[in-house]
Amino acid sequence: MDQGVIRRKLAAAPAAAAAPTLGGGIEKAWPLALARAARDRLDLALTCQGLQVRRLSLAELLDLPADRALIALLEGPRAATGLMILGPDLLSGLIEAQTLGRVLQTPAAPRKPTRTDAAMVADWVDAVMAAVEDALITEDDLIWTDAFRYVSYLDEPRPLALMLEDLPWKVVTCEVTLAGAKTGPLLLALPAEGQGRRPDRAPPAPAPDAPDPALFAAALAEQVLGAEAVLQGVLCRVTVPLSALLALRAGDVMPLPHATLDRIELSGIDGQAQVVGRLGQQRGLRAVRVTQIEGEARMAPASLVEPQPEAAPPLRLAAAG
Repeated sequence: MDQGVIRRKLAAAPAAAAAPTLGGGIEKAWPLALARAARDRLDLALTCQGLQVRRLSLAELLDLPADRALIALLEGPRAATGLMILGPDLLSGLIEAQTLGRVLQTPAAPRKPTRTDAAMVADWVDAVMAAVEDALITEDDLIWTDAFRYVSYLDEPRPLALMLEDLPWKVVTCEVTLAGAKTGPLLLALPAEGQGRRPDRAPPAPAPDAPDPALFAAALAEQVLGAEAVLQGVLCRVTVPLSALLALRAGDVMPLPHATLDRIELSGIDGQAQVVGRLGQQRGLRAVRVTQIEGEARMAPASLVEPQPEAAPPLRLAAAG
């Protein structure tokens, strides 16, 4: 590798280490707040490029305002003063969107901003600052961006040296494009030691305890065993021709040759016998005394289980005389 390339890489390392670190959530919140305010207030598409967040002294801040820029004065907590500085093309685009309904491609006219210009963008400035607060409600950057609103304007930067306190400033700069037609610089400068609200961080919800396997099994069993089960009592099963079934009328007699009162099957909805019992009465109501369950019936000796015919012959139906 070329020795000159190595030297340049080594020289760049300390500079990179000394570069200012970006703040917390303002890098994400600022472009979103600008776009939201332009959409809601002006029905205008806005994009933001080249965002930088720096901590500067007052002397460094005073060197930043562009010529013929509108300097919007902001007031915040404890009468703190802040700035939002709009470049000429950005200011012109915001006014065109309100007066013409669109943003022109032509550059802004070279003139100083007026009181009317400031009045026309004041609502948008306030909407931007309100959107920033909403976006940073859980972020540390809320402390220095909270509760600033438009109060007045300047058409040149010279009075700033007398108006602003000599303290550290948080400065956000970017290039803003309106509807793809006009692009201009935008600067936000607020006291670095903010006096706003602290972020509203809700405590994290405690992780749910892992369920006890035994308790889970018991709860599951309770739910399953509490389900309804439908039983059907069957005295006898017979096979008849479909024609005989369709010919049944009120008063006809159907013989049940294998039906006995001492054997009745209780089957589930699948038709499989689950219980074998004996038909009787209890307190004046029909009742079944269980004599076998399915498993016992399978294991019972053949002599104790009544044989079931493979298929009953077709029955002749007798009409009632």
